Amino acid sequence: MSDFQGQWAAATFHFRVDIDGEQISCSKVEGLHPGEAEKMEYRNGDSEIFSVTNRLGLIKMPEITFSKAIFADDDRLLEIFNRMYEKDYYMTEDSRFDCLVELLDEEGDTVMAWNITNAIPIKMTSPTLDSQTSEIAIESFTICCEGIELSLQG
Repeated sequence: MSDFQGQWAAATFHFRVDIDGEQISCSKVEGLHPGEAEKMEYRNGDSEIFSVTNRLGLIKMPEITFSKAIFADDDRLLEIFNRMYEKDYYMTEDSRFDCLVELLDEEGDTVMAWNITNAIPIKMTSPTLDSQTSEIAIESFTICCEGIELSLQG
């Protein structure tokens, strides 16, 4: 008997993104994980054990990339990205923003959520322009952050 009989597993194609307090329709989100701890190794020279001990070091937060189609009147991500060219941006904590990514079930209810805090933009990528293809123009927006809280909403 299955642990979750009668339930469907969540699909990766149904999600909602909120960046700096505004819902933005993205086609892809990459890099969502709650951080990675560096490993510290140590062994003193007179140790009777011929191996190192391991401890947790600093936690490294991921870079997260949001991808979305380009629309003529939608410059929201560009406005956030262009803040980094303002001198005051580097002098105040208020310039950072939060993001929320929610994985949704078939009814639109949240299954899992990633609450991203103190984010700053680090990269924006434009689409490759090619007259020989019939593709949607997709822009990518990459952030780094100081924290990610992952939660299940079941």
